[in-house]
Amino acid sequence: MLEFYLRSARGIARARSSLVGAYLDGFATALRELDYCRAIGAWCITYAVHLGLWAAAEDVPIGALDEGAVRAFLAHLPQCRCPGHRAGLHAVARARTWVFVRYLRTAGVVPVAVPHVATPELVTGFCVWMRRQRGSTDTTLRQYRGRAIALMGHLGDDPARYEAGALRAAVRAMTGGHGAATARFVAKVARAFLRYLAVDGRCRPGLDAAIVPVASWRLAALPRYVSAESVQRIIDACDPGRPDGARDRAILLLLARLGLRGGDIVRMRLSDLDWTDGRVQVAGKGRREVRLPLPQEVGDAILAYLRGRRVVVACDRVFLRSRAPWRPLATSSCVSAIVKRAIVRAGVSAPTRGAHLLRHSAATAMLREGISLPSIGIVLRHRSVETTAHYAKVDVELLRSVAQPWLGGAPC
Repeated sequence: MLEFYLRSARGIARARSSLVGAYLDGFATALRELDYCRAIGAWCITYAVHLGLWAAAEDVPIGALDEGAVRAFLAHLPQCRCPGHRAGLHAVARARTWVFVRYLRTAGVVPVAVPHVATPELVTGFCVWMRRQRGSTDTTLRQYRGRAIALMGHLGDDPARYEAGALRAAVRAMTGGHGAATARFVAKVARAFLRYLAVDGRCRPGLDAAIVPVASWRLAALPRYVSAESVQRIIDACDPGRPDGARDRAILLLLARLGLRGGDIVRMRLSDLDWTDGRVQVAGKGRREVRLPLPQEVGDAILAYLRGRRVVVACDRVFLRSRAPWRPLATSSCVSAIVKRAIVRAGVSAPTRGAHLLRHSAATAMLREGISLPSIGIVLRHRSVETTAHYAKVDVELLRSVAQPWLGGAPC
């Protein structure tokens, strides 16, 4: 398989005679299975061979190629004098080197150094409770787990001894130097953790009331959106002829026409698409699932991506990376990055450049077309009608019709 990526017989012989030569055929096979093209695969193998030359010169055994060894190798590149290699730190050097090191870890050649951070039993039980009672996702639980561990670091391991004053001091210490959003989140986690402890009989009930709410005005800001014309320009900025263009267009249409969240896009599976009934099943926050109608334009864009541009892999997620290795989009940040690139290409001036911009724009467009707030709330899967009513503030005509006349100089 090495011959697929390296054309020169001399280069192949030199690669196989290096310190890492015994692993290169397996590495090339792994690259081929992940659909790495010849150019990128050859780069990865070249850096693997170079890493082996450096390790041999520095007496670093192959089993010790850990994070520290990779950092030392990258520091060596600008002054490299290895035979057959030129000095210089290429922008992709780190990424290509790590592809090989990860392969060695998968093959069991290099041990995986996993820093062990013990999760207290109470925090583990808290996460199980959050998943069972609130349907929290893995991402939410990771965030809650870290804050709960930090809280226990301030308060100790015995919840029976927790006091209101100590709780407030711990929250102040955890939020010092941070903004209001972080303070609200820490307070939210602390209250949820204390409620779990009370339900489990670990601490006295009512301690969650000791966490003072952070002052804020709910839904005070205006929704950030762009006009329907700007949304169309953003969608049209994607080139369907490109592999990533067809994917990005389908994603943008789902965001703009159905008001989906970035996380909805990431979690969408092929089985969620019901082509017979023309519907898509969306699993949102708190494991709340809903079936939404699939507009013709959106369905056509998804089909164009699946039929012509999506590679065939053993993965049922709808949207994958546009380059090998062909993996699903990792987080909603990947979706926001797609939106941002499309906004830049379209030359649209937007108040924000994340995935939620198109969600807000979709809600605003529906409102201005006369769709009722409860109907919009159903599409957007809002838990509270107050959240949907937030969008009424951008409907100037509606506000003008209900506004009271200004009394001017009338006496109080």
